[in-house]
Amino acid sequence: MDKMKCFLGKKALFVIAALLLCSVSRGQEVLRLSLEKALEIAQSENPTIKVADKEIEKKQYAKKGVIAGLFPNINASGGYTYTIKKQVFAMMGQSIKVGQSNNWNAGLSLSLPIFAPTLTKSIELSAKDVELAVESARSSKQDLVNQVTKAYYQLLLAQDSYEVLKKSYAHSEANYEVVNNKFKQGVVSEYDKIRAEVQVRNLKPSVISAENAVNLTKLQLKVLIGLDANQNMEIEGNLANYENSMYAEALNVDTTMIDNNTQLRQMKLQSEMLDKQLQVNKSAYLPSVSLSSQFSYVSMNEDFKFGNYKWNPYSTVGLSLSIPIFDGNARSYKVKQTKLQMEQLTLNKLNLRRSLDVQVKNYMDNIQKSIEQVGSNKESVKQAEKGCLIAQKRYEVGKGTILELNDSELALTQSKLSYNQSIFDYLSAKADLEKVLGKDRILSSFPKNEELKK
Repeated sequence: MDKMKCFLGKKALFVIAALLLCSVSRGQEVLRLSLEKALEIAQSENPTIKVADKEIEKKQYAKKGVIAGLFPNINASGGYTYTIKKQVFAMMGQSIKVGQSNNWNAGLSLSLPIFAPTLTKSIELSAKDVELAVESARSSKQDLVNQVTKAYYQLLLAQDSYEVLKKSYAHSEANYEVVNNKFKQGVVSEYDKIRAEVQVRNLKPSVISAENAVNLTKLQLKVLIGLDANQNMEIEGNLANYENSMYAEALNVDTTMIDNNTQLRQMKLQSEMLDKQLQVNKSAYLPSVSLSSQFSYVSMNEDFKFGNYKWNPYSTVGLSLSIPIFDGNARSYKVKQTKLQMEQLTLNKLNLRRSLDVQVKNYMDNIQKSIEQVGSNKESVKQAEKGCLIAQKRYEVGKGTILELNDSELALTQSKLSYNQSIFDYLSAKADLEKVLGKDRILSSFPKNEELKK
């Protein structure tokens, strides 16, 4: 019996251990991201895009609400009135009471606009409002794409810098071991040993800081794309992978496509909306015609014997014409106000275009400078590697000093960091240029303006 209990206890422990291992393995699943995958997740999980999507839906309902004004308006009504004191008419020397104590009525009323220019123009205005909401959503998407792209490149820079510093630290440790062994054999002085040890200790804070930078930028990227902070995540590639394609990409940039900039497109839609608003204001001077109809039953009695009530039908139909004549010039003031808004928007659009032209030129200059810097820094890395190798050989044969060795290693580290930084500067400027030019990195999930017009 005791053996059976012991066996069952061991079996239970084995099952529990297996479950814990399974849960740990599931918890350690790593999500590997490319830039395209990160952008895809961000556009489906980031709340900013969802809010913009809801705004489009809200504007579409508002448009349908304006269109509903063209349809007939039908209302049902009913009422009861009790006469406390009846009206009295004097006729030929006699007083006659008119009416009954209980008055009942029930019916339907219908109204339909036949000619309503203000309503028609308001429908066109609401359609433009929907288009503006779509473009605003596109702007939100492009902002998010720009932020995620630059955060992705920033993480690549942090990881590459961390790897450079780790290798430099490991190399300094190896040098220290060599120098320390030579010091124990009496081949080198204590000064060389101290300098080698100081070199290692000086690099340690930089390695720790670089590791913290990796963790921080990784957390920032998770927040932008909408991932949980505890989700294990790794990104693909490194900055050097972008070097081969950057030269061809720089030649294919079309800076004339600035009209696709989302701010310019929003201003264009706002201008069209003001034009529609001006038409709405002017349509207030036009007459309007509407059809109205009413059908009802009326019954008047002195008692509450509903079975004996006699219900009399009553119906009307008619047209009403409304012609605006004078309102204290309120309509005229609205027209003038709208025209002033149009003039303001024209000036703002001109100023925005000039600002965007300057930004495009600045980003193009940064791209060209970064490309030149990448080539120079790449050659610098090759020379620094060669210099470091020569310094090591000179120190090994006793021709060089520890200072030369440390300087060569520091120069190699700095050249590698500068090489990575120049590629990042290119990628960052390119991402900002794409945003200014209104380039869509991924097809938007929002409906296009042409689809909304249908």
